[in-house]
Amino acid sequence: MKKYGLLFLLLLPLVGCADKDAEYIDPRGTDYAGSQSCIQCHKQTSESARMHAHFTATAPGTVDNILGNFTPGHNTFEYDQNVKISIEKRGDSVFHVVYKNGKEQKAYPVGIVFGSKNAQTPVYWNNHNTFELPLSYYKSVNNWGTSPGFSSTQPYFERKVVKDCYACHSSNSSGRLVTGQSDKVNFMTEDYEDAIDPKTIVFGIDCERCHGPAQKHVSFHLKYPDVKTANFITKFSTLTNAQKIEACAICHSGTKGVKIKSTFSFKPGDKMSDFYLKKAYDSYDVHGNQYGMLTQSKCFSVSKTMTCTTCHDPHQDKRQAPADFAPVCTSCHETIAHTGGTLKTIQSKRWEHDCVECHMPKQPSQAIIFQQYKNSEFSKYLLRSHRIAVYQTKAP
Repeated sequence: MKKYGLLFLLLLPLVGCADKDAEYIDPRGTDYAGSQSCIQCHKQTSESARMHAHFTATAPGTVDNILGNFTPGHNTFEYDQNVKISIEKRGDSVFHVVYKNGKEQKAYPVGIVFGSKNAQTPVYWNNHNTFELPLSYYKSVNNWGTSPGFSSTQPYFERKVVKDCYACHSSNSSGRLVTGQSDKVNFMTEDYEDAIDPKTIVFGIDCERCHGPAQKHVSFHLKYPDVKTANFITKFSTLTNAQKIEACAICHSGTKGVKIKSTFSFKPGDKMSDFYLKKAYDSYDVHGNQYGMLTQSKCFSVSKTMTCTTCHDPHQDKRQAPADFAPVCTSCHETIAHTGGTLKTIQSKRWEHDCVECHMPKQPSQAIIFQQYKNSEFSKYLLRSHRIAVYQTKAP
């Protein structure tokens, strides 16, 4: 099978490094160095990874980070003839402003945004917690719509963003800074303490969320720059296939079941079964449960080597077109066997290069539904299925 760069490739040249962040204190604990330390020796990989959807899974609610159109006529959601919300830029900030009978009632400043690739949901701070704002931006329609599950007839501002949301959209969120080693963190403090200290948030999925704590690794290689073998860091090549997959599945397996440990404390090489009691599923949604859908695929069950990075390179920021995955498919399926019906309905250029369009089609999520205006039909939020299979084909 064609291999892309390993997810945790750390064996890059370690020459000419200088400790630029010696005074940095990571909120996760003293064994973390902070992802900004990685760029000192892994410049190209770090810069590319910072543009990836993982890194932008959460971000500060600044004007530069917020998606959407803020111009009049394109920034308003009307709940009825009297009540509306406008998304407005005011100075360096963005606000969701509630108007009633043409008069401003309250302006909610966007504190953090969740998502960037397909859609984005903003949240605001209130009493040491964040709450979801009622409008999100959806790239599929290039428009604002109700946040998932929110009403289109009445604005609502009381849905708290629980720490499980941060657990897969950020690299840390807690009620207090950790001043010692991360493995000494109390689970109750990390997940059940009903408060979030903004200083503890590490936005996005950063290097150490996937590679593990790197303070020893950084210190060693800054001291011994001529050592080319990575020390004091998890080598992905030494992990089993199951461990490699679970490093992704910890966040890409939907609602995982009864929690035993905080997801934030998961490190590459750990077992998901030590963090969650497995949940039985009747069905898998295309949003969030890519791992569950992949396990239903014959390609996955038969292969002894297939992992998430067989197809995905999380260090690359480019959006992959369907044709980009074809070489991965044909590396195993050298002889393409289509039925006569398929050959009649699908153009040859398409079935030779667009395997995923037929065998991993985009499907509507049942977990994310939204409306673009009052009492409108629910808009479809389409994501590519990770259940590789033979689906019913349609003529182009």
